[in-house]
Amino acid sequence: MSQAAILETRELSKSYHNGPVVVDVLKNINLKIFTGEIVVIMGTSGVGKSTLLNVIGTLDQPTNGKVLIGGEDVFKFKEKQLSKFRNEHIGFIFQFHHLLAEFNAQENVLIPRMIKGSDWKADEDFARQLLVDVGLSHRLTHRPSQLSGGEQQRVAIARALMNRPRLILADEPTGDLDRKNSQSLFNLIRELNEKYQQTFVIVTHDETLARQAHRIIELEDGQVGTDTLREN
Repeated sequence: MSQAAILETRELSKSYHNGPVVVDVLKNINLKIFTGEIVVIMGTSGVGKSTLLNVIGTLDQPTNGKVLIGGEDVFKFKEKQLSKFRNEHIGFIFQFHHLLAEFNAQENVLIPRMIKGSDWKADEDFARQLLVDVGLSHRLTHRPSQLSGGEQQRVAIARALMNRPRLILADEPTGDLDRKNSQSLFNLIRELNEKYQQTFVIVTHDETLARQAHRIIELEDGQVGTDTLREN
């Protein structure tokens, strides 16, 4: 992995108003995540893991602080520019795959390119290659209802990689899977990380999977409690 920081947060804070009460979810978080890392974010429920992922993914605005992706201060962008940046540089994987029921596997993978617009033939070839990479070469024309839960999540991973983003954010990607499929999915993430050198930031409660990441960041009360580099 590279020692260049792909993602950096500086004094990042996020608060919500609950009536007259201000709830501080994230409190002055300073992080650096390096190109090619697989980083797992852990912590008890309600500690701010998903909020942090949403803010660094530019899906939500911080109350204070900065998010730099590839050195770009992303919240200085205007809304249209930020949407374009997000589509081109960030991939998302969620616990629930959010595949479109009327599209087959290859069409679902192509959705990010439909938004961007580009060389359609090359895009179709790359979508097929990604489905081969995730072990679904025999499922190109199958719709979500014809796929197992693990297969649907593999399609979602391929979709996240479609625009060749530098940063992949995953929120409990194995949360809806059994132990065998969870391990299989995490093995796949490691293989894709090695092949494409993309950075993965993963929120999970699964300690077994977390121990297979390059680094574990533990959130405590909206702050970074521990940041552990693992031997891999």
